[in-house]
Amino acid sequence: MTHRAWLFLLVAVFASLAIPLGIAPLYRQDWLLENILSVTAVIALLATSKSFPLSRVSYMLIFVFLCLHEIGSHYTYAEVPYEQWWQSAFGYSLNGALGFERNHFDRLVHFLYGLLLAYPVREMFIRVADVKGFWSYFLPLDLTMSTSMLYELVEWAVAEVFGGELGMAYLGTQGDVWDAHKDMGLASLGALLAMGVTAGMNGWLQRDFAREWNDSLRVKHAEPLGEDEIRRMLDGGSDGR
Repeated sequence: MTHRAWLFLLVAVFASLAIPLGIAPLYRQDWLLENILSVTAVIALLATSKSFPLSRVSYMLIFVFLCLHEIGSHYTYAEVPYEQWWQSAFGYSLNGALGFERNHFDRLVHFLYGLLLAYPVREMFIRVADVKGFWSYFLPLDLTMSTSMLYELVEWAVAEVFGGELGMAYLGTQGDVWDAHKDMGLASLGALLAMGVTAGMNGWLQRDFAREWNDSLRVKHAEPLGEDEIRRMLDGGSDGR
């Protein structure tokens, strides 16, 4: 199966989950806001499937994350009834066993945001920006952290603009004043773990891993930039006239 065919298969399976979950969500307006992300991601993946196909692994990781996001958008992240599902399946309270006092589905998905999406981001960095060595692991972690922070700012803005029940449903803090900090921390931890595992596998399989890592940290241009580079450009421009 080609990479593009694999993507279309995953999109079809995703649609078979997302459409039923979108028929009668708990809060329609919150579902609409949450699904801006899903629709944008699916359109982008389909639009680039021919010119820039990702690996099957990357497509699968994105698929799993979007499926979890659809579950969260159907119920709102703060009200996903995983506790009832767990009790029905195993006969005891998961929250009670783990000492949880709140619904932690949102925490799980923030962690998986980093764990599942850091690898596809790394693939794009390598193939587009040609990053190597240390930077091919650091930049996906850095982007995960920055986009996680950006998402928390978007949540805050939405809560301020819409207010009321919709704003609180979208924000989903459940009364925790440190909710945004914990969410960003978990996303960062997930990405760090993903990049750590990836680096470990590459260190085992890639013969020139150490050389590439060291070379990525070597100074490529000894001359300073800033005002020095501006002066060089001006001097070069005057020489060319």
